[in-house]
Amino acid sequence: MSDFSVIGKRVPKLDALDKATGRAQYGHDLDLPGTLVGKILYANVPHARIVNIDTSRAEKVRGVKAVLTGKHSGAHKFGYGGDNTPLKGDKVRCRRDEIAAVAAMDDDAADEALELIRVEYEELPPLFSAEAALAPGAPLVHQDRADNLFLRYNYAHGDAERAFDEADEIIEQEFFLPYVTHAAMETSFALAAFDLQNRLTLWSTTQIPFLLQRDLSEALGIPGRDIRVIQPVIGGAFGRGLDVYPFEPICALLAKYSGKPVRIAFTREEEFFATAARQPAHVKMRSAAKRDGTLWAREAHALLDAGAYISWGAVTPLVMMETVASLYRVPHAKFVADVVYTNNIPTGAMRGYGNPQSTFFVETQMDILAEKLGMDPVEFRLRNANVPNSETPQGLKITSCGLRECITEVAERIGWERRAGPNSETRLANTTPPQETLQIQTRNPKIKRGIGIACTLNVGGGARIYRSDGCGATVKVDDFGRVTLISGSTEIGQGSETALAQIVAETLGVRVDDVTVINSDTSVKPWDVGTHASRTTFIAGNAAWIAANEVREKILDHAAQMLNVPANQLEMRDRQVRVRGDGKGVAFDKVVRAMHYREDGIVVSGTGWYDPPTKLVDKHTYKGNISAAYGFGAQAVEVEVDTETGQVRVLKIVAAHDVGRAINPMYVEGQIEGGAQMGVGYALTEELQVREGRVLNPTLLDYRMPTALDMPPIESVIVETADPAGPFGAKGVGEMGGNPTAAAIANAVYNAIGIRLNHLPMTGERVLRALQEKERSAAQA
Repeated sequence: MSDFSVIGKRVPKLDALDKATGRAQYGHDLDLPGTLVGKILYANVPHARIVNIDTSRAEKVRGVKAVLTGKHSGAHKFGYGGDNTPLKGDKVRCRRDEIAAVAAMDDDAADEALELIRVEYEELPPLFSAEAALAPGAPLVHQDRADNLFLRYNYAHGDAERAFDEADEIIEQEFFLPYVTHAAMETSFALAAFDLQNRLTLWSTTQIPFLLQRDLSEALGIPGRDIRVIQPVIGGAFGRGLDVYPFEPICALLAKYSGKPVRIAFTREEEFFATAARQPAHVKMRSAAKRDGTLWAREAHALLDAGAYISWGAVTPLVMMETVASLYRVPHAKFVADVVYTNNIPTGAMRGYGNPQSTFFVETQMDILAEKLGMDPVEFRLRNANVPNSETPQGLKITSCGLRECITEVAERIGWERRAGPNSETRLANTTPPQETLQIQTRNPKIKRGIGIACTLNVGGGARIYRSDGCGATVKVDDFGRVTLISGSTEIGQGSETALAQIVAETLGVRVDDVTVINSDTSVKPWDVGTHASRTTFIAGNAAWIAANEVREKILDHAAQMLNVPANQLEMRDRQVRVRGDGKGVAFDKVVRAMHYREDGIVVSGTGWYDPPTKLVDKHTYKGNISAAYGFGAQAVEVEVDTETGQVRVLKIVAAHDVGRAINPMYVEGQIEGGAQMGVGYALTEELQVREGRVLNPTLLDYRMPTALDMPPIESVIVETADPAGPFGAKGVGEMGGNPTAAAIANAVYNAIGIRLNHLPMTGERVLRALQEKERSAAQA
């Protein structure tokens, strides 16, 4: 780290002051002159034909400027599955379906108009589970399909059937995983306006501005070149903005028909039912090992409820199979996943993109196998851990890999030697707890303590799920030494702007506050596929480094002439270009002016484009190297379980993650800790309650997301392996922090009370019920 001036430093976020003082302009703060309020009428029936829509009374409400139905949006379809339309004109497939929309002068007029719209439905038999949707004779959610199965993923390597015959230990379980929602602080937002040339500008909370251009073009039937997407400051997304939603083209249609700018800002209730949740899953899995501790085989069958429309969430099985097939060295694996249409709410991408689900069932079974073999869970994981410079049977080319170091770090720091066996009468409740938990009562016999561990593998160098995984960048320097980075990347609150500024500043030898980052306007910035798959630091960082390095070479060449020394003897540091070793040099901005103010002078700039050397997985085998680098991590947790109430309390989390190199350790820790918070919620409290297609808990009060007061101390450990392909060795880290948390907690709960809980979340009611069932079984025995 001492070789760097900026890389590895805890630099404050570029937008920290604006956010702390309230100066940041979020979407909800935007308001163009004459802007109208847009609102949507939802079906609130799960499956029906639309017989008639009467908007006549709504159109007469004072202040209403436009009332739209399916006849205004036409038959233009959009979305990953090509199965959605902005406003539905013939059929309802879920309660969220958008039936009509209004634009009015104020909220009261818009609300009144919605209440006056009359819709006549002919209700159809609904499907509320993937199992029911696959049953013979089930009604079709989409009539143009032969059945309700959207897609089956079928992956295999080795020979799983033979491997299970050869194995010494085999385990088999079922897992039930719930709907979970993003619950970003800022709700979804769009503001649409057309200019006099009929060109659309849309301000949106999207994570994919360039793909949104394409999706809007499909949904609206207008050329993509006439669509401009601008991202205001975004207050969190976590995968929510990876898809286009009907409200965005609806907002544009309202602007078109009213002739005025229109804004749609979701209420919190809308945010819960009208965006895409993490899909629920029913998984059957078995794993096998050899007596010597060799992990031998895995087989998993997953049933995923996609809801009424297909989004990018349908791609999550690609990530699930990566965990099944490539986390640890496993010579035989099979993974089958069915993505199924139902009349439930649509599901989509959420942080981890299938990895929290698959890590939960894979890492639960790693613990069980270790116990069956009579091995320590840490020892079993170390024995089978992935190693650097290797390739998995799935085709993942692992370069840097710090999985062993992560496992060792968390085991040591959690105090693994204090862990009692699950059948031991002596529990952690009767041992000296770590310093952080000394205030917890440890002598109550009803309180049981346990320690658990889980690991994760995650893409860390992009993920080619689209034809291009690239990002462009431009770096220019003005006469005063101010550096501007124009990046295709998207900032959604994760701090990527600051990391990119650090990469550019280090390359050019200037300070971070000398760098301005522009990345919010598709008419200005170069192309990028979007923010997902923990890709921004790696992909956009490489693009920024390429552009900055071009500028660096130009400056060094000219400074060499000014100083009369070879360019390879110069360095750029502290706003100076100087001779390495003797201190002679010239100011950075002076060199730039000298390059500009001369005959045949130039504006000092450079461009960069980075598209990693990866490929789309084979559509038949699902094999291939989807990422240019892979991140690894391990988390160990200590919990206590109240056996009278079933309540689980997490006392401490130790999280070690291999990030290649931490461009900014403070934000790496922030990503790890934020991910762990989402993992705690997934494990213990969070479940979007969906019954008969209706969301029953669409408020933050009822959704039960952990708050700061609910979180335990988190010890973040940064493991650096300096990946050869990453900018200054960095790999992505955005999703890893939440992947192994639920599994680690479940393993700790088992260590505390000797009960496996395979149904998330592990609420007090579920834990207590499991304890009571264990007592009844023991009494009957």
